[in-house]
Amino acid sequence: MNPTQQSSDVAIVQDAYRAFARGDIPSVLAVLDPQVAWTEAAGSAYAGTHVGPDAVLMNVFVRLGEDWQTFLPTPSEIFDAGSAVIVLGRFDGVHRTTSRSMTSRFAHVFRLTAGRVVAFESINDTHEVRQAMA
Repeated sequence: MNPTQQSSDVAIVQDAYRAFARGDIPSVLAVLDPQVAWTEAAGSAYAGTHVGPDAVLMNVFVRLGEDWQTFLPTPSEIFDAGSAVIVLGRFDGVHRTTSRSMTSRFAHVFRLTAGRVVAFESINDTHEVRQAMA
């Protein structure tokens, strides 16, 4: 991968976080490959690997909207790792039913091909999230 492609991969990931923050889910879905493998952390209410943008929408994004009054992933560092873009940050949210707030640190690993996310993995402190949901 050449440096230009790497820089554009980082920009694509940054734009996706910005779109999510403003509630523009169609823009987030637009950067996903039709066969994206989106993996949520074991122990999460959304755990598993969801294949394809529709599966990500229904099994992750829609459920987040149903479960959380507010839910925001905030990147603190983004690393160009050659074949991947790695993001460190935190989730902040207020659960819709319990009204409990939480902060959960995360590491996200994005793999892109031709400007599309082909794989994603979320590694996060699911205990903090589950505590707010209980």
